[in-house]
Amino acid sequence: MSGGARPARGAAGVLLAAALLVVVLAAALAFGTEPISLGRALFEPDSFDHTALFDVRLPRVALGAVSGAGLAVVGVALQSILRNPLAEPFMLGVSGGSAVGATLAIIAGVPAATVLGLSLLPLVPLCALAGGVVATALVHAFARASGTSSSTNLLLAGVVVNAIAGSVITLLKTLVSASKAQELLFWLMGFLEVPSPWMLGSVTVYVGLGVGVLLADAGRLNLLALGEEPAMHLGVDVRRLERRTMLACALVVGAITSATGLIGFVGLIVPHGLRRVLGPDARGLLPASIFGGAAVLVACDLLSRVSFRFLHVEPPVGAVTALVGGPLFLAVLRRRRD
Repeated sequence: MSGGARPARGAAGVLLAAALLVVVLAAALAFGTEPISLGRALFEPDSFDHTALFDVRLPRVALGAVSGAGLAVVGVALQSILRNPLAEPFMLGVSGGSAVGATLAIIAGVPAATVLGLSLLPLVPLCALAGGVVATALVHAFARASGTSSSTNLLLAGVVVNAIAGSVITLLKTLVSASKAQELLFWLMGFLEVPSPWMLGSVTVYVGLGVGVLLADAGRLNLLALGEEPAMHLGVDVRRLERRTMLACALVVGAITSATGLIGFVGLIVPHGLRRVLGPDARGLLPASIFGGAAVLVACDLLSRVSFRFLHVEPPVGAVTALVGGPLFLAVLRRRRD
């Protein structure tokens, strides 16, 4: 494909993903656990429909869109920086480490930073960021201890870090009251519940900062795909790029995990689907993943909410993404082995 065709293909992919997101957002606002009338919701402020749409569905859909966009972009970045199509924040232990950091902050009752009595900076996402950074460092240390950072070693290291994180969280749950343990369990299952507009706003800011850094490095990530030595010869500071990308990924995953709990495989599903359509160019793949990831997670949450009508219980969206992403992960792993 010629150089001029690639940007055009990427732009078309971004527009297509954006159009898909618009359709999914409209469906997510129109349908849910209870049927509502959009007419009454828009023109009757005192109606149940208005409350259900603006106080329940809209914040939840917004959190799903922000979280899905962030997780998908992180998946693209991790797969580019590690040159490994199986890289994904959940499988690599980044989400598990972030969950440990957020759990410690929640149990300790870490407040927000305040100025003149005004809460300005929620600290739980920052604690989750610290946990994600530690988990990422551990994965790299375990993988490089064997002398190579192959796909198998990275996956095994991610499994080990996830197991350690799960054990730490289990231990912490035994040290708190039954009600607090139940609250943590509900949170870790992966629900898109918005405790406050301030939380939604803070998560959006953190995710926006991290995604902005990754978008700015899209061209450098393309060069890194050629290998470390060719990228260095082309003027890329590989080590600095790796550190910057890992920190940005940990910031995004930490912020999302602090609000939603553990939601896996979005960073695997979306990049693989878009890469088949757009190719590997990160300059088109990263922005398309913003819209594609948002659409996928909002659609999974819509499926979870609609299934309440038949199951009489609402499955966590983390379970829905795992049911979709788990088989895809095994298929990709088998194809790479073959």
